[in-house]
Amino acid sequence: MATALDIDSPYTLTDEQITSFRQRGFIKLKEVLSSDVLAHYGLEFTQKVHELNKNTLPMEERSTYKKAFIQIGNLWKKSGLIEKFVFGKRLPRIAAELMATRGVRMYHDQALYKEAGGGFTPWHADQFYWPLATEKCYTVWIPLQNTPLEMGAMAFAEGSNSFTYGRDLSISDESEQMIQSALSDARFPYIQGPYDLGEVSFHYGWTFHRADGNQTDRPREVMTIIYMDIDMRLKKPDNENQQRDWEGCCPGAQIGEIIDTPNNPVLYEKKAGD
Repeated sequence: MATALDIDSPYTLTDEQITSFRQRGFIKLKEVLSSDVLAHYGLEFTQKVHELNKNTLPMEERSTYKKAFIQIGNLWKKSGLIEKFVFGKRLPRIAAELMATRGVRMYHDQALYKEAGGGFTPWHADQFYWPLATEKCYTVWIPLQNTPLEMGAMAFAEGSNSFTYGRDLSISDESEQMIQSALSDARFPYIQGPYDLGEVSFHYGWTFHRADGNQTDRPREVMTIIYMDIDMRLKKPDNENQQRDWEGCCPGAQIGEIIDTPNNPVLYEKKAGD
C-alpha cells in the first residue's frame, strides 16, 4: 500500500497478475497511489487542464470525440511538479514488469477529463494512433477520484489485444457500432467496474476499450501515461494520425530506429538487484 507522497517505491506484482494481464490485455490494481499523492499532484493536473483547455464549445455543438473528454497531452513539459510525478518510479516499474522488458520510455502523457454530462467514449484501440513497431506499449489510467460506473469508468473487451478487426478505425460513432458488433460476434467478455481511490489500470495499446458518459455533476478527472519498451522502434506511419503523433510525440525519431528523443525519456530501467 502506497503512503504519504510515495511515487517511487516498488509495487509487488504476483506471477498470477502478470499472467492474467498478458492474457486479458488489461489489469486493475488497487492501492497503487495514496490519496495524498492523488490530491497533491491532482491539483496541478487540474489547474493545467483548465489553463490549456481549448475545448470550450457547448456540449451540443461538439463532435462525439470532443464530447467524450477534454484531452491535454505532454503535461510533463508544462509543469515541474507534473514532470516529477511522471518520472516517479513506481508506475513505470509496474509497466516494465508487465511487459517483461528491461525498462520503459515515455511515449507521452495526457489528461482525459470527462466533464459533468460529458458523452461516451467509443470503442477503440489506442495503438491505432501510435507509430510503434511492437505491441509492447501500454497506458496507465489513473483516476483522481473514486470513479463509479455512472461517472464513466473504463470498460474493456477481455482478451481483445489479440483481435485484429477494427485496428484501422479511429474514435467515432462508426467505431462504436462496428467494433461493438465485431467484439460481440467474437464473444469477448465485456468487463467494467468502478475504480476505488488509488486504483489504476494498465492496458495494451491494442486492447479495445470504451467508457460510458458521465452522468454525475462532477468531472471524471483522469491522468494517463503511455509507456513503451525502452527499445521500441519507430515504424512507418499507417495513417495521418500516426504521422501527426510522430511529429508531435517523438520528433526527430527515425523509421526503424529506437525512439530515443528528448520527448521520450527513459522512466525506468532495471538495475542489478531489482
